[in-house]
Amino acid sequence: MPSSPLSSAQAARNAVATRLQGLMKDAGLSGHELAVRCGWHRAKSSRIARGITPPSDADIRAWCSACGADDQAADIVAASRNAESMYVEWKQLHKDGMRRVHEQTVPLYRRTRSFRVYASNVIPGMLQTAGYATGLLRAITAFQGTPDDVADAVAARLDRSRVIREGDHRFALLLEETVLHYRVCDDEAMRDQLEHLLTVMRRPNVALGIIPKQARRTVWPLEAFYSFDDQQVAVETLTAEINLTTPGEIGTYLRAFAELSQVAVRGEPARGLIRDALSTLG
Repeated sequence: MPSSPLSSAQAARNAVATRLQGLMKDAGLSGHELAVRCGWHRAKSSRIARGITPPSDADIRAWCSACGADDQAADIVAASRNAESMYVEWKQLHKDGMRRVHEQTVPLYRRTRSFRVYASNVIPGMLQTAGYATGLLRAITAFQGTPDDVADAVAARLDRSRVIREGDHRFALLLEETVLHYRVCDDEAMRDQLEHLLTVMRRPNVALGIIPKQARRTVWPLEAFYSFDDQQVAVETLTAEINLTTPGEIGTYLRAFAELSQVAVRGEPARGLIRDALSTLG
């Protein structure tokens, strides 16, 4: 079963710290001596070496220069940037609002041919209607305290979702039944959203499964995750998006997806669960 995706991000950060520690040892320097050469407080070099504080590009270049290893700076900077891109806080991603994030991921969505999505909390973005997306993104904006560009972000989300209707893309989507009942928008918008699910699940490129709340499980409910062509898995936590690219962790999430798929219902039973949710709306 999937371990915390934080482990992969932290491991990448630790690998950068280990490389910097190795350069310091090869140069015969102590942490204090390296800090003096870089013009830092000793605590800074210690925190970087232990993987506590992520180094900036300038920090890495200064460290390599102090160790006489300028030729290694570019490689370590690249590794550090990759490590930091694995774990990005939502507040950082949304610091200018949410529209830009949606626009930046359009190329990923367009080049992906096979999507596997597990949703335990909300309807997946590519299936959302404008009303549902507006309610959800407005709530996220208020919770995070980030700039309000909800109208533009909704438009960008809907534009990105055109991959459902255009191009050669396949979608395997799993929803926990409870997602059909979570009210992130008003009843009218929720009704439109559920009716949209009934429509979109008829598309030949969409395989929508719903996991009944009473199903006997071998995999517990997980954080929502998106798999892109088995090359990348994006995991959504409350505070951050974590992007996994290592084959081992991707394989673990895909295994979880396969096991969750076995307890999902499809076709008419799935439509029945959606209609049940519709019947609860006022």
